[in-house]
Amino acid sequence: MEKRLIAPVIITVCYVLFCVLFAISFFLFADLDLWVHVLILVFLLISVGIGIFVLVERIKEIRSGEEDDLGKY
Repeated sequence: MEKRLIAPVIITVCYVLFCVLFAISFFLFADLDLWVHVLILVFLLISVGIGIFVLVERIKEIRSGEEDDLGKY
């Protein structure tokens, strides 16, 4: 793995782990209705999906040689 890819991958993995631990703690310790639990779970799944999508896009940018997004603006 290239050195430039390590930081985005580590950050995304930490974010996904944070979301998973947040969801688990919410389901174990929060006494809410089922629909609130489902709503939180859907929000976290969407958030993790967006994070993974951004990681994939960033990996494509790094591999194409465009490391700085400021060149697009």
